[in-house]
Amino acid sequence: MRATVVGGGVAGSAAAIALRRIGADVTVYEAYDDPAGPVGSYVSLAVNGLRALDALGCLARVQSAGFPVARQRMWSGNGKLLGDVARGRRPEDPLHSVTIMRADLIGALRAAAEESGARIITGQRLDPAADPRATGADLIVGADGIWSVTRPVLDAAAPRPAYAGLYSVSGTSGSLPTGLPGNGFNWVFARHGVFIFLPVPDGTVWWTAQVAAPEPPPDPSAVGLANLTRLFSTEPQATAVLRAASAVRAANLGHVLKPVTRRCRGRFVLIGDAAHPVGAGQGASIAMEDAVVLARHLADAAPGSIPQGLAAFDRERHPRAGKLAKMETSNRDAKTAGPIGARLREMVMPHVFNRFYEKATGWLYDFDPGRLPV
Repeated sequence: MRATVVGGGVAGSAAAIALRRIGADVTVYEAYDDPAGPVGSYVSLAVNGLRALDALGCLARVQSAGFPVARQRMWSGNGKLLGDVARGRRPEDPLHSVTIMRADLIGALRAAAEESGARIITGQRLDPAADPRATGADLIVGADGIWSVTRPVLDAAAPRPAYAGLYSVSGTSGSLPTGLPGNGFNWVFARHGVFIFLPVPDGTVWWTAQVAAPEPPPDPSAVGLANLTRLFSTEPQATAVLRAASAVRAANLGHVLKPVTRRCRGRFVLIGDAAHPVGAGQGASIAMEDAVVLARHLADAAPGSIPQGLAAFDRERHPRAGKLAKMETSNRDAKTAGPIGARLREMVMPHVFNRFYEKATGWLYDFDPGRLPV
Protein backbone atom coordinates (compact mmCIF):
# COMPACT_ATOMS: atom_id res chain seq x y z
CA MET A 1 0.00 0.00 0.00
CA ARG A 2 1.35 3.41 -1.01
CA ALA A 3 0.18 6.14 1.31
CA THR A 4 0.44 9.90 0.88
CA VAL A 5 -0.01 11.95 4.06
CA VAL A 6 -0.89 15.62 3.63
CA GLY A 7 0.49 17.54 6.62
CA GLY A 8 3.53 16.82 8.75
CA GLY A 9 2.40 18.06 12.15
CA VAL A 10 1.33 15.87 15.06
CA ALA A 11 -1.42 14.05 13.13
CA GLY A 12 0.64 13.54 9.97
CA SER A 13 3.78 12.35 11.75
CA ALA A 14 1.80 9.97 13.96
CA ALA A 15 -0.04 8.61 10.91
CA ALA A 16 3.27 7.99 9.16
CA ILE A 17 4.56 5.93 12.09
CA ALA A 18 1.33 3.93 12.39
CA LEU A 19 1.06 3.22 8.65
CA ARG A 20 4.67 2.10 8.48
CA ARG A 21 3.93 -0.34 11.30
CA ILE A 22 1.38 -2.10 9.06
CA GLY A 23 3.80 -2.18 6.13
CA ALA A 24 2.68 0.82 4.08
CA ASP A 25 5.06 2.81 1.88
CA VAL A 26 4.56 6.29 3.35
CA THR A 27 5.42 9.77 2.10
CA VAL A 28 4.48 12.87 4.12
CA TYR A 29 4.21 16.29 2.47
CA GLU A 30 4.41 19.30 4.78
CA ALA A 31 3.85 22.85 3.52
CA TYR A 32 6.09 24.48 6.13
CA ASP A 33 9.86 24.25 5.82
CA ASP A 34 10.02 23.16 9.45
CA PRO A 35 6.80 21.68 10.89
CA ALA A 36 8.53 21.50 14.26
CA GLY A 37 9.46 25.19 14.11
CA PRO A 38 8.24 27.98 16.38
CA VAL A 39 4.51 27.50 15.74
CA GLY A 40 2.27 27.62 18.80
CA SER A 41 3.52 27.08 22.32
CA TYR A 42 3.01 24.10 24.62
CA VAL A 43 0.55 21.22 24.43
CA SER A 44 -0.72 18.84 27.08
CA LEU A 45 -1.10 15.12 26.53
CA ALA A 46 -3.62 13.32 28.71
CA VAL A 47 -3.23 9.61 29.44
CA ASN A 48 -5.36 8.62 26.43
CA GLY A 49 -2.85 10.41 24.21
CA LEU A 50 0.03 8.77 26.06
CA ARG A 51 -1.48 5.34 25.37
CA ALA A 52 -1.54 6.22 21.68
CA LEU A 53 2.12 7.22 21.93
CA ASP A 54 2.87 3.89 23.59
CA ALA A 55 1.18 2.07 20.69
CA LEU A 56 3.37 4.10 18.31
CA GLY A 57 6.50 3.21 20.29
CA CYS A 58 7.18 6.87 21.14
CA LEU A 59 6.05 7.20 24.76
CA ALA A 60 9.46 7.29 26.46
CA ARG A 61 10.85 9.68 23.85
CA VAL A 62 8.03 12.17 24.36
CA GLN A 63 8.04 11.85 28.15
CA SER A 64 11.74 12.70 28.21
CA ALA A 65 11.16 15.78 26.03
CA GLY A 66 8.38 17.10 28.29
CA PHE A 67 7.52 16.82 31.97
CA PRO A 68 4.71 15.22 33.99
CA VAL A 69 1.90 17.29 35.47
CA ALA A 70 -0.05 15.62 38.25
CA ARG A 71 -2.70 18.18 39.24
CA GLN A 72 -5.06 20.70 37.69
CA ARG A 73 -6.38 23.60 39.76
CA MET A 74 -9.19 26.01 38.97
CA TRP A 75 -9.11 29.49 40.49
CA SER A 76 -11.50 32.43 40.59
CA GLY A 77 -10.20 35.79 39.51
CA ASN A 78 -9.66 36.87 43.11
CA GLY A 79 -7.55 33.79 43.89
CA LYS A 80 -10.19 31.54 45.47
CA LEU A 81 -9.55 27.83 44.82
CA LEU A 82 -12.55 26.38 42.95
CA GLY A 83 -11.27 22.87 42.23
CA ASP A 84 -8.21 20.61 42.48
CA VAL A 85 -8.24 17.38 40.46
CA ALA A 86 -5.89 14.92 38.74
CA ARG A 87 -4.67 16.38 35.44
CA GLY A 88 -5.68 14.43 32.34
CA ARG A 89 -6.20 11.10 34.13
CA ARG A 90 -8.13 9.28 36.80
CA PRO A 91 -6.66 9.92 40.28
CA GLU A 92 -5.44 6.35 40.70
CA ASP A 93 -3.70 6.20 37.30
CA PRO A 94 0.10 6.09 37.82
CA LEU A 95 0.59 7.47 34.30
CA HIS A 96 0.65 11.28 34.53
CA SER A 97 -0.27 13.86 31.93
CA VAL A 98 2.72 15.29 30.03
CA THR A 99 3.18 18.90 28.97
CA ILE A 100 5.63 19.57 26.15
CA MET A 101 6.44 22.33 23.70
CA ARG A 102 4.61 21.67 20.46
CA ALA A 103 7.85 21.90 18.48
CA ASP A 104 9.43 19.22 20.67
CA LEU A 105 6.44 16.90 20.26
CA ILE A 106 6.48 17.23 16.48
CA GLY A 107 10.25 16.84 16.43
CA ALA A 108 10.05 13.59 18.41
CA LEU A 109 7.28 12.16 16.21
CA ARG A 110 8.96 13.23 12.98
CA ALA A 111 12.25 11.61 14.04
CA ALA A 112 10.42 8.38 14.86
CA ALA A 113 8.60 8.49 11.51
CA GLU A 114 11.85 8.87 9.60
CA GLU A 115 13.47 6.09 11.63
CA SER A 116 10.55 3.85 10.68
CA GLY A 117 11.25 4.42 7.00
CA ALA A 118 8.70 7.11 6.16
CA ARG A 119 9.76 9.93 3.84
CA ILE A 120 8.98 13.43 5.10
CA ILE A 121 9.21 16.19 2.50
CA THR A 122 8.96 19.71 3.90
CA GLY A 123 8.39 23.08 2.25
CA GLN A 124 6.06 21.65 -0.39
CA ARG A 125 2.34 22.21 -0.65
CA LEU A 126 0.43 19.33 -2.16
CA ASP A 127 -2.86 19.49 -4.03
CA PRO A 128 -4.44 16.19 -2.95
CA ALA A 129 -6.93 16.31 -5.84
CA ALA A 130 -4.58 16.88 -8.77
CA ASP A 131 -0.92 16.43 -7.83
CA PRO A 132 0.48 13.21 -9.34
CA ARG A 133 2.26 12.51 -6.07
CA ALA A 134 -1.18 12.12 -4.50
CA THR A 135 -3.22 10.72 -7.39
CA GLY A 136 -0.84 7.77 -7.70
CA ALA A 137 -1.27 6.73 -4.06
CA ASP A 138 -3.51 3.95 -2.79
CA LEU A 139 -4.35 5.97 0.33
CA ILE A 140 -4.43 9.72 0.95
CA VAL A 141 -4.55 10.86 4.57
CA GLY A 142 -5.61 14.47 5.16
CA ALA A 143 -3.75 15.40 8.34
CA ASP A 144 -3.54 19.07 7.45
CA GLY A 145 -5.40 20.70 10.33
CA ILE A 146 -8.43 22.91 10.66
CA TRP A 147 -7.60 24.77 7.42
CA SER A 148 -7.39 21.45 5.56
CA VAL A 149 -7.06 21.52 1.78
CA THR A 150 -8.00 17.83 1.73
CA ARG A 151 -11.44 18.34 3.30
CA PRO A 152 -12.98 20.11 0.24
CA VAL A 153 -11.78 17.26 -1.99
CA LEU A 154 -14.08 14.92 -0.07
CA ASP A 155 -16.94 17.42 0.05
CA ALA A 156 -17.06 20.70 -1.89
CA ALA A 157 -19.66 21.96 0.60
CA ALA A 158 -17.55 21.09 3.66
CA PRO A 159 -17.68 23.68 6.46
CA ARG A 160 -15.06 26.38 6.79
CA PRO A 161 -13.50 27.52 10.06
CA ALA A 162 -15.05 30.52 11.80
CA TYR A 163 -13.67 32.77 14.52
CA ALA A 164 -14.53 31.31 17.94
CA GLY A 165 -14.76 34.54 19.93
CA LEU A 166 -11.41 33.84 21.63
CA TYR A 167 -7.80 34.58 20.88
CA SER A 168 -4.75 33.29 22.74
CA VAL A 169 -1.38 34.74 23.62
CA SER A 170 1.30 32.52 25.17
CA GLY A 171 4.58 33.35 26.78
CA THR A 172 7.22 32.55 29.36
CA SER A 173 8.01 34.17 32.70
CA GLY A 174 11.54 33.98 34.04
CA SER A 175 10.57 32.91 37.54
CA LEU A 176 7.58 31.88 39.65
CA PRO A 177 6.17 34.83 41.60
CA THR A 178 6.03 34.44 45.38
CA GLY A 179 2.80 33.03 46.72
CA LEU A 180 1.74 31.09 43.61
CA PRO A 181 1.56 27.26 43.57
CA GLY A 182 4.87 25.68 42.57
CA ASN A 183 3.38 22.94 40.40
CA GLY A 184 0.30 21.90 38.50
CA PHE A 185 -1.76 23.24 35.62
CA ASN A 186 -3.51 26.35 36.95
CA TRP A 187 -6.60 27.94 35.39
CA VAL A 188 -7.72 31.40 36.46
CA PHE A 189 -11.25 32.35 35.42
CA ALA A 190 -10.84 36.04 34.64
CA ARG A 191 -13.12 38.91 33.71
CA HIS A 192 -11.92 38.85 30.09
CA GLY A 193 -11.40 35.13 29.59
CA VAL A 194 -9.07 32.56 31.14
CA PHE A 195 -5.44 32.82 32.23
CA ILE A 196 -3.43 29.58 32.46
CA PHE A 197 -0.04 29.25 34.12
CA LEU A 198 2.19 26.24 34.58
CA PRO A 199 5.39 26.13 36.66
CA VAL A 200 8.14 24.29 34.77
CA PRO A 201 10.88 22.15 36.38
CA ASP A 202 13.59 24.57 35.18
CA GLY A 203 12.11 27.33 37.37
CA THR A 204 10.34 29.26 34.61
CA VAL A 205 6.58 29.58 34.08
CA TRP A 206 4.70 28.87 30.88
CA TRP A 207 1.45 30.77 30.51
CA THR A 208 -1.41 31.40 28.11
CA ALA A 209 -3.98 34.19 28.12
CA GLN A 210 -7.20 33.17 26.38
CA VAL A 211 -9.05 36.41 25.75
CA ALA A 212 -12.79 36.49 25.08
CA ALA A 213 -13.49 39.00 22.32
CA PRO A 214 -16.59 39.11 20.08
CA GLU A 215 -14.43 40.40 17.23
CA PRO A 216 -10.82 39.40 16.57
CA PRO A 217 -8.14 42.04 17.12
CA PRO A 218 -7.48 44.03 13.92
CA ASP A 219 -3.80 43.14 14.10
CA PRO A 220 -3.13 40.01 16.20
CA SER A 221 0.62 40.58 15.97
CA ALA A 222 0.19 43.91 17.79
CA VAL A 223 -1.32 42.32 20.91
CA GLY A 224 1.46 42.59 23.47
CA LEU A 225 2.26 42.46 27.14
CA ALA A 226 0.78 45.90 27.81
CA ASN A 227 -2.59 44.80 26.40
CA LEU A 228 -2.62 41.62 28.47
CA THR A 229 -1.58 43.42 31.66
CA ARG A 230 -4.52 45.77 31.22
CA LEU A 231 -7.02 43.01 30.41
CA PHE A 232 -6.00 40.88 33.43
CA SER A 233 -5.35 43.73 35.87
CA THR A 234 -8.15 42.59 38.23
CA GLU A 235 -6.71 39.05 38.61
CA PRO A 236 -3.71 39.09 41.01
CA GLN A 237 -2.30 35.70 39.99
CA ALA A 238 -2.33 36.59 36.29
CA THR A 239 -0.89 40.03 37.00
CA ALA A 240 1.99 38.55 38.99
CA VAL A 241 2.90 36.11 36.21
CA LEU A 242 2.70 38.79 33.52
CA ARG A 243 4.94 41.14 35.50
CA ALA A 244 7.65 38.46 35.38
CA ALA A 245 7.17 37.81 31.63
CA SER A 246 10.40 37.32 29.68
CA ALA A 247 8.92 36.30 26.30
CA VAL A 248 5.57 36.85 24.59
CA ARG A 249 4.49 35.08 21.40
CA ALA A 250 2.19 36.44 18.73
CA ALA A 251 -1.55 36.09 19.27
CA ASN A 252 -3.38 33.16 17.69
CA LEU A 253 -7.05 33.43 16.76
CA GLY A 254 -9.27 30.59 17.95
CA HIS A 255 -11.50 28.96 15.35
CA VAL A 256 -14.39 26.54 15.39
CA LEU A 257 -15.65 24.22 12.69
CA LYS A 258 -19.17 22.95 12.18
CA PRO A 259 -19.42 19.14 12.12
CA VAL A 260 -17.72 17.57 9.12
CA THR A 261 -20.23 15.15 7.64
CA ARG A 262 -17.88 13.40 5.18
CA ARG A 263 -14.59 12.31 6.68
CA CYS A 264 -13.72 9.52 4.25
CA ARG A 265 -14.46 8.69 0.63
CA GLY A 266 -12.78 6.17 -1.62
CA ARG A 267 -9.09 6.29 -0.77
CA PHE A 268 -9.31 9.62 1.09
CA VAL A 269 -9.59 9.99 4.86
CA LEU A 270 -9.34 12.92 7.29
CA ILE A 271 -7.76 12.66 10.73
CA GLY A 272 -7.08 15.05 13.60
CA ASP A 273 -8.25 18.65 13.31
CA ALA A 274 -8.96 18.20 9.60
CA ALA A 275 -11.80 15.86 10.55
CA HIS A 276 -12.94 17.06 13.97
CA PRO A 277 -11.23 19.90 15.84
CA VAL A 278 -11.94 18.95 19.45
CA GLY A 279 -10.11 21.47 21.63
CA ALA A 280 -10.53 20.79 25.35
CA GLY A 281 -6.77 20.27 25.57
CA GLN A 282 -7.20 17.09 23.52
CA GLY A 283 -6.20 18.10 19.98
CA ALA A 284 -2.84 16.32 19.93
CA SER A 285 -4.07 13.31 21.90
CA ILE A 286 -7.06 12.72 19.62
CA ALA A 287 -4.91 13.11 16.51
CA MET A 288 -2.56 10.39 17.75
CA GLU A 289 -5.50 8.18 18.70
CA ASP A 290 -6.78 8.63 15.14
CA ALA A 291 -3.45 7.52 13.69
CA VAL A 292 -3.36 4.29 15.70
CA VAL A 293 -7.01 3.39 15.13
CA LEU A 294 -6.73 4.14 11.39
CA ALA A 295 -3.76 1.81 10.95
CA ARG A 296 -5.43 -0.88 13.02
CA HIS A 297 -8.57 -0.88 10.86
CA LEU A 298 -6.58 -0.83 7.63
CA ALA A 299 -4.58 -3.81 8.87
CA ASP A 300 -7.81 -5.68 9.69
CA ALA A 301 -9.50 -4.94 6.35
CA ALA A 302 -9.51 -7.50 3.58
CA PRO A 303 -6.56 -7.22 1.16
CA GLY A 304 -7.13 -4.35 -1.23
CA SER A 305 -10.20 -3.10 0.66
CA ILE A 306 -8.96 0.31 1.76
CA PRO A 307 -12.45 1.92 1.62
CA GLN A 308 -13.73 -0.84 3.91
CA GLY A 309 -11.00 -0.09 6.46
CA LEU A 310 -11.61 3.66 6.24
CA ALA A 311 -15.36 3.21 6.79
CA ALA A 312 -14.73 1.05 9.86
CA PHE A 313 -12.30 3.67 11.20
CA ASP A 314 -14.85 6.43 10.73
CA ARG A 315 -17.61 4.45 12.45
CA GLU A 316 -15.43 3.95 15.51
CA ARG A 317 -14.10 7.50 15.77
CA HIS A 318 -17.15 9.61 14.99
CA PRO A 319 -19.06 9.16 18.29
CA ARG A 320 -16.00 9.93 20.40
CA ALA A 321 -15.17 13.06 18.41
CA GLY A 322 -18.77 14.26 18.66
CA LYS A 323 -18.79 13.84 22.42
CA LEU A 324 -15.54 15.76 22.69
CA ALA A 325 -16.89 18.57 20.53
CA LYS A 326 -19.75 19.04 23.00
CA MET A 327 -17.24 19.16 25.87
CA GLU A 328 -15.22 21.82 24.06
CA THR A 329 -18.35 23.91 23.50
CA SER A 330 -19.07 23.82 27.24
CA ASN A 331 -15.46 24.78 28.01
CA ARG A 332 -15.58 27.68 25.57
CA ASP A 333 -18.85 28.93 27.04
CA ALA A 334 -17.29 28.87 30.52
CA LYS A 335 -14.40 31.02 29.29
CA THR A 336 -16.75 33.67 27.95
CA ALA A 337 -19.29 33.72 30.81
CA GLY A 338 -20.52 37.16 31.88
CA PRO A 339 -20.51 38.56 35.44
CA ILE A 340 -23.61 36.61 36.51
CA GLY A 341 -22.25 33.34 35.14
CA ALA A 342 -18.91 33.98 36.83
CA ARG A 343 -20.58 34.60 40.18
CA LEU A 344 -22.61 31.39 39.91
CA ARG A 345 -19.44 29.49 39.03
CA GLU A 346 -17.67 30.76 42.15
CA MET A 347 -20.61 29.69 44.30
CA VAL A 348 -21.17 26.24 42.78
CA MET A 349 -17.77 24.92 41.65
CA PRO A 350 -16.14 24.48 45.10
CA HIS A 351 -18.99 22.16 46.07
CA VAL A 352 -19.37 20.08 42.92
CA PHE A 353 -16.26 20.19 40.70
CA ASN A 354 -13.98 17.84 42.65
CA ARG A 355 -16.88 15.48 43.31
CA PHE A 356 -18.13 15.08 39.74
CA TYR A 357 -15.12 15.81 37.51
CA GLU A 358 -13.83 12.22 37.51
CA LYS A 359 -17.24 10.80 36.61
CA ALA A 360 -17.67 13.35 33.83
CA THR A 361 -14.27 12.73 32.21
CA GLY A 362 -13.53 9.06 32.91
CA TRP A 363 -14.80 8.00 29.47
CA LEU A 364 -12.23 10.30 27.89
CA TYR A 365 -9.16 9.18 29.82
CA ASP A 366 -9.98 5.45 29.88
CA PHE A 367 -9.75 5.07 26.10
CA ASP A 368 -7.17 2.64 24.73
CA PRO A 369 -6.58 2.80 20.94
CA GLY A 370 -5.29 -0.77 20.74
CA ARG A 371 -2.00 -2.27 19.61
CA LEU A 372 -0.10 -2.18 16.33
CA PRO A 373 2.24 -4.79 14.81
CA VAL A 374 5.81 -4.52 16.07
